[in-house]
Amino acid sequence: MNTETVLVVDDTPESITLISELLGKRYKIKVAITGEKAIEMVQKNPPDIILLDLVMPGIDGYGVCEWLKSRDTYMHIPVIFLTAQNDVEAESRGFDLGAADYIIKPVSPPILLSRIKTQLTLKRARDILKNQNHSLESEVARRMQEIVLIQEVSIMALAALAEIRDPETGLHLQRTKLYVKELCEALQNLPGFKEELTQENIDLIVASAPLHDIGKVGIPDAILLKPGLYSEEEFEIMKAHTTLGQEAICKAEGVMGRDETYLKYPKEIVAAHHEKWDGSGYPCGVSGEGIPVAARIVALADVYDALTSARVYKVASSHEEAMRIIINESGKHFDPSVVLAFLSVESRFEIINKLYTDGND
Repeated sequence: MNTETVLVVDDTPESITLISELLGKRYKIKVAITGEKAIEMVQKNPPDIILLDLVMPGIDGYGVCEWLKSRDTYMHIPVIFLTAQNDVEAESRGFDLGAADYIIKPVSPPILLSRIKTQLTLKRARDILKNQNHSLESEVARRMQEIVLIQEVSIMALAALAEIRDPETGLHLQRTKLYVKELCEALQNLPGFKEELTQENIDLIVASAPLHDIGKVGIPDAILLKPGLYSEEEFEIMKAHTTLGQEAICKAEGVMGRDETYLKYPKEIVAAHHEKWDGSGYPCGVSGEGIPVAARIVALADVYDALTSARVYKVASSHEEAMRIIINESGKHFDPSVVLAFLSVESRFEIINKLYTDGND
């Protein structure tokens, strides 16, 4: 006996007996004498095909077919209407609802067997294709996850270079990454940010944030490791970490022979996270919306972390003091919209700051 299941939905005992005898040697037969019972049986154990009478008490054949075709789980089960209603309008309505075939009673056994065989063959082909598509989608998703992981590992490996040379970096990278995530999500639905801050772009910006100081690997130890404030000349040299970092990423793209999409945000962040909203920042003195969104976000996160971290030349500011400074710098150092976003999540900043505290802090 074939393992495929045929659900016969009919309230006429003679029809049920005839169909069961005709199909019983080839298929597993199940019977429902009402539309309600048919729906219940389908929900418990979906059949491979349904032979559906049109006229029944309660939910009729049209109602059962409409219910099936309106649900993703069951819409692919082929439905063959078996009915004594031999008119074009009834047949047309059945096909409009998604029926696979329409057979007039009294049923011709050869025709019924042939139609069932045809529909089950088509269903098997669809199922095979569906399974193949599912497998392909799973494989594509797996490989995409691998690519994303490789990208994130590459970014963190590069960021770790700066951490190795800067004893004050510590958990700064992790905190900054988490601050950036909070700001991105707070800005995501604001006018002027919706288009840029898609979830895919947010993920890239957050992953890229730890690279903001990668250019420090090119700063001489005498300056980078100086345990105090910089002279004016030393500060000018330190400023070069922005352009050095940008050049390093551009060279990496050059080696690959193409502009890599996932390096777009690292380039913007590295080059412009010290630019200021009023144009008084460095290295290019860009102002306002001329500063990339990602760099504006990282700028605030970086400054908040610098303010609330202790250094050999300063004590850590409190969260409240850091807030006052950032608010005062709205429209000067920082994009006012980013400051508003910060104020909406400032409690999360304080939690992150306490959870990820360096031994130095």
